[in-house]
Amino acid sequence: MLNLLPLAFEFTSPGPIAFEIGPLSIRWYGLLIASAIIVGTVLAQTLAQKRNVDPELVGDLAIWLVVGAIPCARFYYVLFEWHRFQTQEWYKVFAIWEGGIAIHGAIIGGAIAATIFCKRQKISTWLMADIIMPAVILGQAIGRWGNFFNSEAFGSPTDLPWKLFIPINRRPPEFVNEAYFHPTFLYESLWNLGVFAILIFAFLRFPKLRTGTITMFYAIAYSLGRFWIEGLRTDSLMVGGLRTAQMISLSAIAAGVFGLVWLYGLRRRLPDTTPKEIPTENL
Repeated sequence: MLNLLPLAFEFTSPGPIAFEIGPLSIRWYGLLIASAIIVGTVLAQTLAQKRNVDPELVGDLAIWLVVGAIPCARFYYVLFEWHRFQTQEWYKVFAIWEGGIAIHGAIIGGAIAATIFCKRQKISTWLMADIIMPAVILGQAIGRWGNFFNSEAFGSPTDLPWKLFIPINRRPPEFVNEAYFHPTFLYESLWNLGVFAILIFAFLRFPKLRTGTITMFYAIAYSLGRFWIEGLRTDSLMVGGLRTAQMISLSAIAAGVFGLVWLYGLRRRLPDTTPKEIPTENL
């Protein structure tokens, strides 16, 4: 539910259940993930045609990405939150419908699956990555709303006009007396939509970008937003006193900048690309 007040936006989750069919409960989290996959696949297939790549390959890749990304996203989360799962029933490790997946785990799992798939199909992994990255970031923008319905992944307490109400049973112990928190799910969703706009513009407006450029843009732009938004959250996955998402974001930014320097500063091509995929025109 979204209450609209003068100059104020108060977000309150209606709960994690979208609807029920007999004993079966359909959760918003699952619906949003499924929607993100469908929308992303259709978009990527459309973009594939613009790069003379068979859209059916993208449809097949989508299956590989789901199989690779979702289990790795859960494994990544459980790995860094193992202290919580030690006190629960063992099957809670697999209760993905209750939330608790990490996008960086999904990216790692998806990258591994995509690399294997592209090797089998004898197509450039970087070319395919450029095709699917706009769809990936759009899917992330959609999926973030699952955190809203689950009342999770929120930020620190706030009195800003825009704020997220968190039920008392979902609040961290140290903030049990606070009712309103930064809606970090919204910040990241909006940021991702902005990144999507940049990537789709670059993809369509500059079809002769060097192979791998869109992927480097994604790594830099998404990670910049994730770094500062992660600093607001109260439930970050940690290694010692460091937030893992921020460390990975900094690494991704550095990798993206290095990739762009490699492509345009040194005018070299990335591994797994062919010379004909690298146009000679200057942009």
